[in-house]
Amino acid sequence: MRPELSIAGTTVPEASKVEIAIPVARLPSGSWMTMPLTVVAGVDPGPVIFCCAAIHGDEVNGVEIIRQVVNRLDPEQMTGTVLAAPVVNVPGFAGRDRYLPDGRDLNRCFPGRVDGSLASRFAAAFMTEVVERCDLGLDFHTGARGRSNLPQIRVAVDDAPSLRLAEIFRPPIIVHSKIRPGSLRGEATRRGVPHLLFEGGQAGLFDRSTVEAGVKGTMNVLGHLGMIPSSPPSGMDEDVTVCRQSWWVRSPRAGLVRTVVDLGEWVHAKQPLAFVADVFGGDDSAIEAGRSGVVAGRIEHAVVHAGDALFHLGAIEPLPAEDDEDPEEPRD
Repeated sequence: MRPELSIAGTTVPEASKVEIAIPVARLPSGSWMTMPLTVVAGVDPGPVIFCCAAIHGDEVNGVEIIRQVVNRLDPEQMTGTVLAAPVVNVPGFAGRDRYLPDGRDLNRCFPGRVDGSLASRFAAAFMTEVVERCDLGLDFHTGARGRSNLPQIRVAVDDAPSLRLAEIFRPPIIVHSKIRPGSLRGEATRRGVPHLLFEGGQAGLFDRSTVEAGVKGTMNVLGHLGMIPSSPPSGMDEDVTVCRQSWWVRSPRAGLVRTVVDLGEWVHAKQPLAFVADVFGGDDSAIEAGRSGVVAGRIEHAVVHAGDALFHLGAIEPLPAEDDEDPEEPRD
């Protein structure tokens, strides 16, 4: 038998699926603001993993991924426990906003404080009630508003166990990513909880291929860990590209942009990626790839300013250190 599991005052029996509202902070009206959590507990002890989404409130693909995963899980056929938090940033989700009402980025506020800002309290509640109980975390994100991402796992590729789990997930690509201070990934890793960060699609919209990749990958990981009955992981006959470095291609000028390459497409040096023109209909300028790589992300806005990040490209071979950029956000 596993030790009794109690979260936010709710006891979770074996072989059960329990919905819990974790109290975080009071609204000005006096009522509680809570974080939703579904706990799926198997019949036998085993790994405990968390799946979370909407740390950025407008990133909804992960919400749908987790909803579908939870619906597929049968506690009577499971070993171990899944803690599913489909919406971590509840205020941002309600307001269709990436950030908290005070403008803070929740993914820069971990580990948080119970007596801190609203963002800090959400971070602290999630760490205490969810992360600290777990052996592994799956964290679902999308591109920021106006940007779309190819489904991918971001991980430190020099961390062999994490890279192996990323390969079991079977995304189209795996992108090397440094740990950012204040991020959930950074704090979970610091506490010994391996963490896979999934990216796919764009903010505010469902993308069917992204949702399918996220659900398939999650079930692959659960099967690999022996938590659910499974055959070999889905997609094992498909190649997974590991991008050891990545960079952003920027617009040298303002105007209207027309992209001509797709997510997941391999491009070569000097290949046109997009064209930027002025509003008068002339002066069409080609934006070319500086080196070969795969299109991991691209802009979806038609209007661009000089210096805007247009494409995120990844390469199998390492690049010079000065060319390496964090895939999570374009540098200013």
